[in-house]
Amino acid sequence: MSTCQIALPSAESSFQAISIDDAAWFAVQTRSRSEKKVATQFEAKGIKTFLPLLSEVHRWSDRRKLVHQPLFPSYVFVHINPSPEWRLPVLNTAGVCGFVGGRGAGLPIPEKQITDIRTVVTNPVAFALHPYLRVGQRVRVRGGCLDGVEGTLVSRDAHHTLVVSVELVRRAVAVRIEGYELEPI
Repeated sequence: MSTCQIALPSAESSFQAISIDDAAWFAVQTRSRSEKKVATQFEAKGIKTFLPLLSEVHRWSDRRKLVHQPLFPSYVFVHINPSPEWRLPVLNTAGVCGFVGGRGAGLPIPEKQITDIRTVVTNPVAFALHPYLRVGQRVRVRGGCLDGVEGTLVSRDAHHTLVVSVELVRRAVAVRIEGYELEPI
């Protein structure tokens, strides 16, 4: 396995070799509506960047236009070594607020998650932004005959189930909610 190294300027303005074997994906928070500008600046600095875009047709009274908006507003992903020599150019980019997670130091994102998002946005499949829901989270049903019902999201046998509880008597009922739209509470 070959080791890839990139030369970065050090404080003495000579170049030092940094291994990118330890590189990982990190989420960087940006100012509102600055994602594309920040991604362009990262690319100009030689920083590997990923900005997933969602294409939508916007309609005005006189025209329609295909607009490419960030899939995750206010976030850009960078693939860097977590050392200060790599973090500093990211943080010194106009429009960057900081790394996401762990006291501003950032937490690495698994490569598989970035690859999966990249696969979805680059292939001709319909996709849309969806609220992040996790098992065990309190949610509310939107629409249908269960509109407004609140409970805890549970996953059982690959079927989504909502558990509605009466906490005082410690009793609950489980309802299968496939096909219903949910929102986090």
